[in-house]
Amino acid sequence: MDKELQLLGEMIISQKDAIAMEVHTDRMAGVPMTEEESNEFQKFVPSLLKTRADFIQLFGRALIDVNPKKTDEAILKWGKENGESFFKLGVPLDEALKDASFYRTYIWKAVEKEALANDVSLPTVFRAISIIDPLLDKAAYYFSLAYVEYHQKTLENAKSAFIELSVPVIPLTKGVGVLPLIGNIDTERAQLLMEETLSNSSKLNLNHLIFDLSGVLIVDTMVAQQLFQVFDALKLTGVETILTGIRPEVAQTMVSLGLALQGITIKSNLEQALKFIG
Repeated sequence: MDKELQLLGEMIISQKDAIAMEVHTDRMAGVPMTEEESNEFQKFVPSLLKTRADFIQLFGRALIDVNPKKTDEAILKWGKENGESFFKLGVPLDEALKDASFYRTYIWKAVEKEALANDVSLPTVFRAISIIDPLLDKAAYYFSLAYVEYHQKTLENAKSAFIELSVPVIPLTKGVGVLPLIGNIDTERAQLLMEETLSNSSKLNLNHLIFDLSGVLIVDTMVAQQLFQVFDALKLTGVETILTGIRPEVAQTMVSLGLALQGITIKSNLEQALKFIG
């Protein structure tokens, strides 16, 4: 049986390019493209065919060297590399996973043809099935895992970049800066707010920092507490803070919550704050 398995494995490896072309041709036949999209896609066809052939070769090697651990590591490596690669290319995950059925179809078509031509025993064919089919499922799993992980990482990086941009300390005049706050302030943003205001105030040599709250729609006790901690930290570094732009509905909420604003300078707008600073 081992010799017959090796025969099938060697056949898959020797025909990997032909099988890859069959998979590719059938797979792309159902994908609608404009002429411009088709011309652009042709640039990637050689590398895509190589990727397909390299993948198919893994199954040939799995039949020649029946080592589940070694094969699983190779499939895992393939899944990680290509899951990330396909995400970067902008291919939707559901579209990418459609390839699995095409690989299964054409690998088994080649195996069937070889088995009939060389009178390979039925137990050997079933043995090959028991090796290849689980590997195809694992490949789809590892591919999906890598794709989703990279997608999540991209979202987290985008979120971090967005949060950093949402805490801009803008210098106005010598020693004076303004921090326009927009949207809700959660725990993560509050921590960044503390770090960025202290860091930027020091870099810009500020002695006054104006917090403009005109873009903040909701202020509760948690938000207020976080803001007060920032004010206290700035005061310890010699930076005086001024609140401006408190919306009427936010002011009403702050009063109803009994938030203590003693010791905090409050002005209606940026112009009044600048006049106060003098």
